[in-house]
Amino acid sequence: MPDILQPPLRVLTRERVPTPLPFAVARRPWHPAAVIALVSLWLATVCNVHLWQAVTGLQESRGLHTWVFLLMFMSAVAAANAAVLGLLAWGRLTKPVLSIAVLAAAFGTYFMTAYGIVIDTGMVTNVLQTDPREAADLLDWRLPLTVAALAGPALWWLARTPIKTLQWTRHLAFHALLLAGSLILAAGSVFVVFQDFSSAMRNHTQLRYLINPLNSLYAVGNAAARPLRQDAGPLMPLGRDAKLGATYAGQAKPPLLVLVLGETGRSGNFGLNGYARPTTPELSARTDLVSARNAWSCGTSTAASVPCMFSNLGRTAYESRHVRSEGLLDVLQHAGLAVLWVDNQSGCKGVCDRVAEASTSAKPNDPEWCADGKECLDDIMLKGLDARIAALPAEQRARGTVVVLHQMGSHGPAYFKRSLPSQKPFQPECRTSALQECQRQEVVNAYDNSIVSTDHFLNATLQWLAARSDTEQTAMMYVADHGESLGENNLYLHGMPYSIAPDVQKHVPWITWLSPAMQSRTGTATACLQKDLTDRRLSHDNYFHSILGLMDVKTSVYEKSNDMFAHCRAVPMG
Repeated sequence: MPDILQPPLRVLTRERVPTPLPFAVARRPWHPAAVIALVSLWLATVCNVHLWQAVTGLQESRGLHTWVFLLMFMSAVAAANAAVLGLLAWGRLTKPVLSIAVLAAAFGTYFMTAYGIVIDTGMVTNVLQTDPREAADLLDWRLPLTVAALAGPALWWLARTPIKTLQWTRHLAFHALLLAGSLILAAGSVFVVFQDFSSAMRNHTQLRYLINPLNSLYAVGNAAARPLRQDAGPLMPLGRDAKLGATYAGQAKPPLLVLVLGETGRSGNFGLNGYARPTTPELSARTDLVSARNAWSCGTSTAASVPCMFSNLGRTAYESRHVRSEGLLDVLQHAGLAVLWVDNQSGCKGVCDRVAEASTSAKPNDPEWCADGKECLDDIMLKGLDARIAALPAEQRARGTVVVLHQMGSHGPAYFKRSLPSQKPFQPECRTSALQECQRQEVVNAYDNSIVSTDHFLNATLQWLAARSDTEQTAMMYVADHGESLGENNLYLHGMPYSIAPDVQKHVPWITWLSPAMQSRTGTATACLQKDLTDRRLSHDNYFHSILGLMDVKTSVYEKSNDMFAHCRAVPMG
């Protein structure tokens, strides 16, 4: 029996052949040049959909000329990708570098397509400074699907493809040839359509921020190198000669100034500024406010605007600075005033590092203002504020106090989270962070409801100040850090490069209130300010000097020409 069964068993063993896996990749190693070239082509085509949509949108016709321009532009982008990747992808680093490039391009494509943003140094800085709460608002189910669709095939192919190992001399020669060939191809492609290409890049500068992933690579490198060019070295003193003016001599009541630092405020969406919708019913009912309708921000993001507006330099000089310096809050403290920063956002971006500070996000457990247990509406900053001020040095409080309240405001894209159910008169509102899924009017409704919430918070702050009128001479100033895009030209959120950003990202609300006692103290009449500031152009450049002037702080860094109150100072009250 065993002899009869044995031969067939041997035959079966000899004829057993492994079944090839479907889509099996040849085991013969690929040359690095071929791998880099194919990945570069994938990046230039599939991962640059947003760029090609923008480019084709610039062409008035769709004839052969357009297709030639598109093909040459695409070839130049692919060649540029190959040149950069060839410099970075060496030996064992080839696959990791190419994989990172593919993932960066996939993520970049999603955010540029979903929100119409561009990727530059400022946007990367915003990302690096975003806290988990803000980051969570940007995540939705489309993100992993988009990344999987754009990066998945390329990553799978890279994982399955062996790459030929070269000697270092051949590696060096290969990379030199790849760089030279890529640059020649890029230059040649641009030369063929040079007139159209130069015109497009000159008149539509946003295109350079859409070239993916080179935009991300440049932005990350520039952000990393920025500390070497500016904000480097020791902190430079500012206004150490600051002293309090004559209004403090024998004062019966010290001044109390509340600076509300707004978040993502569009001037045009404030009913107080003439908006057709009643988004500011409580503030609009008052007659003692000064609203500057022609006010402009220093930047288009919190990371850019906040340090700039608390600086004495102004936007142009601040962008070209080469040293770190103290700011407005330091000068106020040098003069002997008590200073407090209360944050309901992602931090003060360094401007409050040397003064007393508090955050409302440490324990968001207030059932009224922190319903979801994760973040709070801005009114939470008024709870316990008296105790926080009382904890400041008594000697400084006796002279005067400046409190900064940093809002969550209208921070997007989850505008619907920024207002209570009772503060949502505009319906239906967009109830998702994926703004592209909503009708534009629904996005505007959700944003406008957040302004209604800000209106309530500002009026509550004014009521809180009024309750302290027996012991202090009070004032409030509200200024937003930047504006917001709500779908105009398919653009959402903020953070565009300042030179190409739409006005809605730079035009901000600026509201001032002076109590009768503060008007008398400073000789600055609200009636005069209402006439002088309603339409006069202001910018964050005025912020530093106006607050020093209002608080009567004498220092060599104060500039009267930038003090928004100077023209009305000492004008008799009407």
